[in-house]
Amino acid sequence: MHRSIRELQKYHLRATDGEIGRCKDFLFDDQKWIVRYLVADTRRWLPGRKVLVPPPVLKKPDAESRLLSVDNTKDDIRQSPPLEADEPVSRKYEKKWFDYYRLPYYWVGPAGVGVVPNPVPLRDSPVPLEEGATPKPPVAEDIEKTHLRSADEVIGYKVEAIDGHIGHVEDLLIEDEDWPIAYLLIDTRDWLPGKKVVMLPDLVEEISWPKETVQFDRSKEEIENAPPYNPDMELTSAYEKALELYYGLPPHTK
Repeated sequence: MHRSIRELQKYHLRATDGEIGRCKDFLFDDQKWIVRYLVADTRRWLPGRKVLVPPPVLKKPDAESRLLSVDNTKDDIRQSPPLEADEPVSRKYEKKWFDYYRLPYYWVGPAGVGVVPNPVPLRDSPVPLEEGATPKPPVAEDIEKTHLRSADEVIGYKVEAIDGHIGHVEDLLIEDEDWPIAYLLIDTRDWLPGKKVVMLPDLVEEISWPKETVQFDRSKEEIENAPPYNPDMELTSAYEKALELYYGLPPHTK
């Protein structure tokens, strides 16, 4: 099911033994277009700290109560490696964090193409290697660099086609199964009044953080003539396939 990032930011968060705050932001990988962390606003409980929650420990969002349940205790979260509220998430910090939660590193090996697989319960043994497998050391570049970006920051960025401005990012729509970003919702009021379009992440050519823009590698005419989007419609797999076919993209494997 597709979920709106803007809507999820209104949700409260609950650990297995009580509330911990609310959803503040999501950090996504701008190369894989997948959510790596939920950022929790826990200032009433853990003031001054940035608290990260990985999608594998999140239960299905409850739209009726606007609740996201976390499969950890408050004490588990309290004792996790601290991160100052205004401090960026470095690869060094991620390693400490993943070691604490006994999760395999998503940036090393096959897991780098998707979500963190098969999370291990806290304080249990790490996931063993398959028989006969040899551990691969992390690549130095992978250790030093992250591709984490704030979804809250990207929402509102200007959107450019190859031949001009078309609007701004109004929302990011995610799939709540594995938490990939499925679509960017674009408000085109300055170009096509009253119309909104959805764009596939695979069409993004560049995100410019200094210029606060998202550049797509398609023309305004191509975007205007794409399969129409209606905010009241359900974004089915058939619609996604129609978009992929129209834009000449290989189909995603579900």
